[in-house]
Amino acid sequence: MDNESIATLIKTSFPQAIAGSSIFRNELTLMVKKEHVRDIAQFLKENKELDFDFLSDLCGVDRVETDDVFEVVYHLYSIQKNHRVRLKVPIPSDEPHISTVTDVWKTADWHERETYDMFGIKFDGHPDLRKILTPEDFEGHPLRKDYPLDGRQPATLRDTYRKGEA
Repeated sequence: MDNESIATLIKTSFPQAIAGSSIFRNELTLMVKKEHVRDIAQFLKENKELDFDFLSDLCGVDRVETDDVFEVVYHLYSIQKNHRVRLKVPIPSDEPHISTVTDVWKTADWHERETYDMFGIKFDGHPDLRKILTPEDFEGHPLRKDYPLDGRQPATLRDTYRKGEA
């Protein structure tokens, strides 16, 4: 199935959910409204023509300086059909949360936790949403554009690391 056919099938099945689409360098990207991401994810995995059985990546993007939004980006692949699609879901920065897709793809578990830790985007319904890369007392979200460039943390955090060196 080619990119145009994939886009047409999804747009036809969810006309209210797709805000836009593009194909660049033979890569299909669909802009999805956040309230529909869970339903579209389930459809993409279960539809036999599409069979997107592998979530290869899920990440956050900070566009607050230009659009006042974050994005959650899903990179999907069909092992059997050998095709890909990228979903981009804009999320308002004043309400940074979206539905989890951990029940669709188990690999979303750690990807969503990383995005939560680095960007502060909450995944509603996630079974274990807690930090994965930074210590519990770490302040802020390091991949947000408003995070201080010097990355300074309280002395207690530095002391925690030094205890391991002693």
